[in-house]
Amino acid sequence: MAMNDAALHFSRSYGQARAKFLAAAEGAGLDVESHAHPLLGRDGEALAMDVALQGARDAKALLILSSGCHGIEGYCGSGVQHALLGDAAWQRALQASGVAVLYIHALNPWGFSWWRRTTQENVDLNRNFHDFSQPLPANPGYDAIASLLVPPSWPPSAEVDAALQRHVAAHGLRALQQAATSGQHDHPEGIFYGGRNPTWSHVTLRHVLQAHGRQCARLGWIDFHTGLGPSGVGERIFACRDDAAALVRAKAWWGERITSIYDGSSTSALLTGLMWTVAYEECAQAEYTGIALEYGTVPVMEVLDALRADQWLENHPEAGAAQREAIKQRMLAVFYTDTEAWKQAVLAQGIEAATQAVAGLARGG
Repeated sequence: MAMNDAALHFSRSYGQARAKFLAAAEGAGLDVESHAHPLLGRDGEALAMDVALQGARDAKALLILSSGCHGIEGYCGSGVQHALLGDAAWQRALQASGVAVLYIHALNPWGFSWWRRTTQENVDLNRNFHDFSQPLPANPGYDAIASLLVPPSWPPSAEVDAALQRHVAAHGLRALQQAATSGQHDHPEGIFYGGRNPTWSHVTLRHVLQAHGRQCARLGWIDFHTGLGPSGVGERIFACRDDAAALVRAKAWWGERITSIYDGSSTSALLTGLMWTVAYEECAQAEYTGIALEYGTVPVMEVLDALRADQWLENHPEAGAAQREAIKQRMLAVFYTDTEAWKQAVLAQGIEAATQAVAGLARGG
């Protein structure tokens, strides 16, 4: 694949990204199963979680490649999916391996279209996978700073800024990240809200896995994300239970640079309600191995400030048009670096990780 054509695979709107994905799937001779979303997008367009299977339905090894868990982060993963669907070398490697690939485009199409990280329920999909019949985890760290994270006015007052700086000075930046991002269920108008019920995306993903994930003996999953770490660097974050055998398998596939939320080696905090846990429930027959491929954009406090502003805006629909546009453009900028160099880095690492996963699945270990 010619990396100097990287921009051709990326988009500036959900509608454009979806059109590219559908065309690429058709070009690869694949049927697309579209799960229609109940709402419309920012431009009045139809929204859907689109799914395409490449390979045999009864293949013993299946790789999931998913984009848009955190809506606005979908531009990155969609670009990798589009590139792979048009890559002849990838197609040949798949055919030779016997591994099937399930492309899931736009897990959260509403957030993808509306430039939000959350679903239409204001829920972080990657904090939403709980047994909601049981008590939900508490997050007292978030409770203590909820009014500072999403203040009553934006930009925040000097008093709010000072209070947040004092909190960081007393507890450290990592503790702030843990409290703010790990997931919370008591502040529905806050950030990183995990919800109190399964979202549309949660339920729809379960249906997709029930239809496509129950035949395989070995299941791999790469879920594409952006917003943490150095610009253009794809951190391979272990996305399995805290299981030594699974970690050995992941390192055999993707290399020793795998990081983990369990031992503190990841740029991510220790999170609750993670999406990939659904693999153990809906595909219980399979040996599961997965990563989140997390591409860096800007420093973490810039990302957090953009999310705080976006949540404030969601809570204040009366905000003026100029402020709304500025906040939305900033959201796009912190989750999608619109440069050729960044896109080339995204594609190179995404294609490498997908190729390594196919090889690992084909080996059966």
